[in-house]
Amino acid sequence: MKDYYQILGIQKSASEDEIKKAFRSLAHKYHPDKKGGDEAKFKEASEAYAVLSDKKKRAEYDAYGKTFSGAGGQGFGGFDFSNFAGFENGVEFDIGDIFGEFFGGGGARKQRRGRDISIDIELPFRDAIFGTERRVMISKVTTCDVCSGTGAKKGTAMRSCKTCNGKGQIHEARNSFFGSFTSVRACPECHGRREVPESPCAECQGEGVAKKQEEIRVNVPAGVENGEMIRMPGRGEAAPGIPAGDLYVKLHVKTDKVFTRDGTNLVMSLPVKLTDALLGAEYRIHTLDGETTVSVPQGVAHGEFIRVRGRGVPSGRGQRGDLLVRVSIEFPKKLSRGAKSAIEELRKEGL
Repeated sequence: MKDYYQILGIQKSASEDEIKKAFRSLAHKYHPDKKGGDEAKFKEASEAYAVLSDKKKRAEYDAYGKTFSGAGGQGFGGFDFSNFAGFENGVEFDIGDIFGEFFGGGGARKQRRGRDISIDIELPFRDAIFGTERRVMISKVTTCDVCSGTGAKKGTAMRSCKTCNGKGQIHEARNSFFGSFTSVRACPECHGRREVPESPCAECQGEGVAKKQEEIRVNVPAGVENGEMIRMPGRGEAAPGIPAGDLYVKLHVKTDKVFTRDGTNLVMSLPVKLTDALLGAEYRIHTLDGETTVSVPQGVAHGEFIRVRGRGVPSGRGQRGDLLVRVSIEFPKKLSRGAKSAIEELRKEGL
């Protein structure tokens, strides 16, 4: 088992400042970008610092010799370097950028794209069961219709970007306690497209994108549930030189007066007369597919379910759940003299 205190060269009683100071010294010494650096020792020191700089993980390590929080893919040993910044010689640095540049992993930057957006749609109960198509109008930044996203006035040419010399990227040098590092980012002039219009489009001022109203067709699949989210890749907001973001559609299913949902089954209540419950009968009921007949068996109990197969929620491959009809026996509140006499006779029969 690794001794993190020994790796950093500190005592077990070391303070947070002593831990940070020890790590900075080792990181500066072993960083693989420096002459004489050692990548293995650098990672080992980073792992030790990730644990000992976190109060919870340090307590677990001191108690059990390991941490149970888990790395979760963040940096080394579970430490999220993306939020760790500082100053060296008056210059701000972001350790996430540095680690991402050399090792990928937790500090690596995700691919840049346009902003994700979300909308809410309210659905009738029946549409949620069988699926539907909805058209919604939203206002968002989208590809310019006039120039088709090029940013150039129609009939004019594009020229190589002078800011990045047609490379689409620029390099920036930064200093940190690890040394001097060069980072790469998209050119702010051409947005990574390597070219800029000679004559900008008047509609989008050469950006290639503009804010406007756009109609979106949302295909709602059968069997969706309340609160479910539909992701539509590339239908979010556009941005110059990078892919558009995604559109997230949150579904709000209206409650129904007759039906409720239980997984792939639908449930409804059927009021049944006392005499029909005793003797059996047939009832016409309204389902989401239209009318059908159900047979109420003789002697059915209150709260018992009658199953109507294949009238529930579609579950894929042409299959559907069932309709569960809950029997609700209606007991009369008042009895005529004749009815009371008949029931007295039933009592004598032991019923």
